[in-house]
Formats: sequence, C-alpha cells, structure tokens
Amino acid sequence: GGMNAYLLDRLRGLATIRAFDAVDRTALQLRANAETLRERTMAVLRIAFLSSAVLELFSALGVAMVAVYVGFHFLGQLDFGAWGGSLSLSQGLFILLLAPAFFEPLRELSSVWHDRAAGQAGLKALQDLSSSQTAIVGAVESTVPEVIDEALSVSIDGLCFTYSGKETPVLDRFTLVIAPGEHVAIMAPSGGGKSTLLALLAGLASASAGSIRIGGEPLNAATAARLRAHIGWLGQPPHIFAGTIESNVSLDRPGVGKQDVARALEIARLTELTDHRGSAPIGENGVGLSGGEALRLAIARAAAGHPRGLLLADEPTAHLDSGTAEEVSEWLLAIAAGSTLIVATHDPRLAARMDRIVTFEAPARDTAS
Repeated sequence: GGMNAYLLDRLRGLATIRAFDAVDRTALQLRANAETLRERTMAVLRIAFLSSAVLELFSALGVAMVAVYVGFHFLGQLDFGAWGGSLSLSQGLFILLLAPAFFEPLRELSSVWHDRAAGQAGLKALQDLSSSQTAIVGAVESTVPEVIDEALSVSIDGLCFTYSGKETPVLDRFTLVIAPGEHVAIMAPSGGGKSTLLALLAGLASASAGSIRIGGEPLNAATAARLRAHIGWLGQPPHIFAGTIESNVSLDRPGVGKQDVARALEIARLTELTDHRGSAPIGENGVGLSGGEALRLAIARAAAGHPRGLLLADEPTAHLDSGTAEEVSEWLLAIAAGSTLIVATHDPRLAARMDRIVTFEAPARDTAS
C-alpha cells in the first residue's frame, strides 16, 4: 500500500520532478523503497513457507501412518483399530481417501494464522491513525440547518491548545474578538497555530482551556453540530473526491439542491469547465484538475447551500501564481459578502484586503485583540 501510494504520488508529480532535476534522486529513493519492501516481503515469506512446510510435514506423516496401518491390517499384522473386525478393501480405500481431507484444516491453519496477523497489523494502524487525530467537538449531524441571514460574531477568550505528545502549546491564552461581518486576516509564521485556530473555531478540535463563542453562543459538545451548519470551511489543501464536479460541490448535503450547486459553480466561475467536462468524473485528490481549478471547486463547495454566517479559509492563495491568487481572492470576498470572514494566510496582498490583520508569534503568543 505504501509503495503504491509513493509510486502514484511520484507519477502525478513527474512534471515537477523533472522541472527541479530530481529524477535521479527520485529513482534512487524508489529503488531503496523497493529494496526495503523486498526484504520485508522475503522475511514474511520465509516464515510463511517454514510454517507451511512444518504443517505439511505433519499432515503428510499423518496420511502416511494411515496408509501404513491399512496396509499392515490387510496383511494381518495389525488386528486393532477396527473394533475387533477386519477392514474390507472398500473400507480401507475409503479411509485412505478420507485421510487428506481430515488433515485439510491443519493445512489451512497457516494461511488463517497469517490472515490473523495481517488483521492485527491493520487494526493497530487504524488505532494509531485514530489516536493521532483530534476529536471533533459534538456530534456530526446530517439535518437541514435553519437558515440565517446575518453574520456571526466571534469571541475567543484565553484559548489554549497543545497537540498530543507535544509539550509546547500551539495556542497559549489567545484572545480575540471579531465583530459580525468583519473580515480578519490571521498571520503567523509556519507552525504558528493559524490552521489550528481555524480548526478550533470550526469545532474540528477541542481546546485544552479557554472558551469560544460564535454568534454569542458558546461552542461546546451540545452546540457544535448546529453552529457548524452555519460555518463555511475552506481547508488547505482542499480534498477532492472521485466523482463529478457537481457531486464534489454538493457532497450530498441536506438542503443543497441542483440550483444551489449551479449558483455556486457560477460564483466560482466553473460553469465553463463543467460544460466542457460534462459528466466526466474527476480522479481522487483532484486528478484531472489544475491547482486553481481544485481551489475554485472548494470555493464553490463553501458557497453552495444556505448563507454562511461565518466563513473560515485556511491559506486559500497558497502555492498559486499572482494572477490566480488575485482571482481566488476576488471569489473568496464574493462568497463572504455579508458574512464574517477569517482567513489564515501568508499572503500580504490578501491580508491587505481584510478589515483587520491579527498577528502572533510562535511558540509563545501574546494576547491579540
């Protein structure tokens, strides 16, 4: 699985690898990974073949002993095991034919044992994956949210957050107040906690201390699902699912119909692309789309459906050329009209278009307001 993912990722980025003259280095890394995979596979096969050989040996010895017993019984050398009688030729032949089937479960034990080991390894990987993820606040509901037509205020008081296994807090007593309809840019060094702050505001992670109020309502397990229904999320990088453009915009969300999808595609200027592609599916992770098109699709996803009182955007112009970044900024401001907008960004041009810029340093942070 890991080798397949590595190879697929390098094939997708082949143009970039060639542009940076990293073909030889990538080939060496691929060869090293293949050699590591070969060694691990041979180690597993060595144990598998050894265990299979041992089990086959015992099975063969068992069948051989049955054959020896039947043969000596026919010669009159053994008179036990037949309940005081003698075996006929048909009975002896039946026992010989039945003996391999009797030992068949012993032969299957090896494959079943390795299936069990593979299942345990998969379970451990899933447990490690789940333990490394932060828990979402509240339940995840799939109901049609109530429609609101007003921007939401945001109040953060003494917010603290530390990732599992880390000692240094990402956010330490962070305080911020945002008025309804205000557009705010959050600027900090890489790893400074911008994305973490947005995740906390969306209820995608739980703070270790402090409080968050959205629209005057505290964000907690009881209110998170309802508040999330009024929050638009534009993550970085946006995940594009395999399917059509329309299905990626709607995501089968309750209350998002075809008209909502069409309006969102028009806002993100994806109508021409949908007309050109028709019902042709998109590959997983946006295969078939450019970086700008994938980001526009994420913007259309955020714009679809009912109005959002709060829009959170994480690095919406990252890795884009200046022209595309300017277009994305325009589309972002268009869908954020009448809503509160919080943008985590390194882009000074995008930040300059906000009403306010909030900066903080990493790892220790002063209170920002």
